[in-house]
Amino acid sequence: MEDLKTSEAWRVFRIQAELIDGIETLNELGPAVSIFGSARLNLDSPYYDAAKAVATALSQAGLSVITGGGPGIMGAANEGAINQGGRSVGLNIELPHEQTPNPNQDTSLSFRYFFVRKLMFVKYSMGYVVFPGGFGTLDEFFEALTLIQTQKIRHFPVILYGSAFWQGLIDWLKQEMVELGCIDAEDMFLFRMVDNVEEVPPIIQAYVDSLSAQSETEQRSPI
Repeated sequence: MEDLKTSEAWRVFRIQAELIDGIETLNELGPAVSIFGSARLNLDSPYYDAAKAVATALSQAGLSVITGGGPGIMGAANEGAINQGGRSVGLNIELPHEQTPNPNQDTSLSFRYFFVRKLMFVKYSMGYVVFPGGFGTLDEFFEALTLIQTQKIRHFPVILYGSAFWQGLIDWLKQEMVELGCIDAEDMFLFRMVDNVEEVPPIIQAYVDSLSAQSETEQRSPI
């Protein structure tokens, strides 16, 4: 029992260390967008090229790009972002089958705990661009929607890329969850879906501009 208590106590310290390391490393990052997608979609996938192009456009606009640091869509996004204007950040995770960090990261962090890593994504992102992916990608997508829906975070842009992949899920949300009353019809407006690289930067920029305008108004307001 004593060994268990000691182990649990040290786990708290490990969690604390990951939080401190993440906050100290990313605190001066500036405006950033997180890009999610499958580690299994590589050069032969059109989504790979699209993720790279989206990241390039965002980085050239002065936004940093954050990914999960692995291969596939994550590697494409980091490749598109590096040396383009913003920083290319990878939030890597230790997995039973070791994740190999992609080589295109200006800033690379490694996490043991998923929930700490997910906090870093939410805390330092001004938007999410979600490419086709698996359970992890869906997890990040739905967590963002939950936090926005419950007003725990600002309603930042959540963009699904690729209607051919996502449309079935969207139809199911409407036909099952909305119809049954599990979510409101208005909740379907918590995210956007696009099919072209050129559609992404204006959505993010409009949000950035709205924050700037809001900040100026707050500064002028006596309240």
